[in-house]
Amino acid sequence: MALVSRIPSISSSSGAIQLRKIKSFGVNPVCCINYASHSSSPFTEKHSIERYQRDSWIYKNELEQQSGSCPILPDPSYVRDYDIALQLPELKKMLQVLREKREGEGGCDRKGPGNVFLVGTGPGDPELLTVKALRVIQNADLLLYDRLVSNEVLDLVGPDARLLYVGKTAGYHSRTQEEIHELLLSFAEAGANVVRLKGGDPLVFGRGGEEMDFLQQKGIQVKVIPGITAASGISAELGIPLTHRGVANSVRFLTGHSRKGGTDPLFVAENAADPDSTLVVYMGLSTLPSLASKLIHHGLPTDTPAVAIERGTTPQQRMVFAELKNLADDIVSHQLESPTLIIIGKVVALSPLWPNSTEETPILVETNSSTNTLQ
Repeated sequence: MALVSRIPSISSSSGAIQLRKIKSFGVNPVCCINYASHSSSPFTEKHSIERYQRDSWIYKNELEQQSGSCPILPDPSYVRDYDIALQLPELKKMLQVLREKREGEGGCDRKGPGNVFLVGTGPGDPELLTVKALRVIQNADLLLYDRLVSNEVLDLVGPDARLLYVGKTAGYHSRTQEEIHELLLSFAEAGANVVRLKGGDPLVFGRGGEEMDFLQQKGIQVKVIPGITAASGISAELGIPLTHRGVANSVRFLTGHSRKGGTDPLFVAENAADPDSTLVVYMGLSTLPSLASKLIHHGLPTDTPAVAIERGTTPQQRMVFAELKNLADDIVSHQLESPTLIIIGKVVALSPLWPNSTEETPILVETNSSTNTLQ
């Protein structure tokens, strides 16, 4: 019987990973290079070859069995189970090494559990890391990282540390939240210095509070290293003040996803439709049409300035400026993808880029990937 596999093309600075089906009749497939027209994402996508290379301590045996330089990665429909099956032996081995190391340094009772650090890495630009976050990252034994932790941040990890991907994206969770809890607990109990890396700030739509609560109930000390949340970092990049005297006297952060999913963003539009406030929507691409309609229905002017920012603060940053009534359609026409942040409010018009936008010609602004400057 023929074996059907999916493999990614080799990634490059100007290429994006694409998947294609191939048939294998007892031999290893050949890697297929298929370059895209845009720069590759700085973030760790679920099939990123860079991600597998960073986690090579887990996949070492599998990679050594490949005859070529491109590892064969599994079909997306079962990649999660495949990942976990490969990781379990290595995770158990690492736990044993940590336990033996702790016993050699004075015994389990004397040393006690390790620490867990919840570290915010900011919106993507590695230069927005705090000094404390950098120090903790470089001294970690094990780092569990999300999809929105940029590759440049991961490059700062110490040479002896182990990286483990636990990212989530729409329709794909490499690990459940409960499994992440157990991983953090197991390695902390073994005495490891564990760092949980999260994009933005760990306590702003990052589920850091849930992880902190679980670990503290188990007697594990948790330290939170705040990061620049996307709202602050990206608005500053665009020259948009989240509050401004006489324009916006408050700011509200909103998740575009309800706890159980769906298209209705938490039924908050009635209270959020305040023309004197700034609304920042995280993870809101799919629910924006519903949200915009509700905001307008509850009194927010249709010509309220708004902007959607894809991959903010990174060299691949793209922005669409438009009035609220047009924003959802313009996002679709310009094919913005996750991660995209949305800012709605009169303060958007204070950006130096807003005068270039009109109702008839909403603008797409891109950054130069080599200089990180606006075009």
